[in-house]
Amino acid sequence: MWHKSLDYQTRESWSRSRRVVCKVEYGAKGTNIRFVVTSFTTNKVPPGQLYRQKYCQRREMENRFKEQQLELFSDRTSTHTFAGNQLRLWFSSFAYVLMNALRSQCLAKTELQNSQVGTIRTKLLKLGALITISSRRILIAITSSSPSKHIFAAAYRCLKILPNTA
Repeated sequence: MWHKSLDYQTRESWSRSRRVVCKVEYGAKGTNIRFVVTSFTTNKVPPGQLYRQKYCQRREMENRFKEQQLELFSDRTSTHTFAGNQLRLWFSSFAYVLMNALRSQCLAKTELQNSQVGTIRTKLLKLGALITISSRRILIAITSSSPSKHIFAAAYRCLKILPNTA
């Protein structure tokens, strides 16, 4: 793998030349070439550092936005008021923060430690259960044939020992 910086200008759409960082990888599937157009100067950020520290982090951030949109429905802003749409976005953002905390704190040593929010939602939250509510407690009985019961139990044990900061 190597990185190279070059100046490039299109024939018509760009008014001036711009810096382009090229990343080339050679692997079993052949050559993989990627280009990033940037305004950072060569003497400010070398090409490899720019690609790894700036572009890859930005790509990761955009993937998290996409994950929240697709899996937690943050793009559902169809109410007739701004306040209603803002509340929906807050709920979606709060749900993402909770799911991310669950993933990093309670699912760290499970098969879901690197899973996306949608996978966690499907395997842990979308399951058949019998809920019994009494005056002192709420009991959740999960079916014994649930394929994710050991992960659910591990997450529950972890949630029980987390400090109460309220």
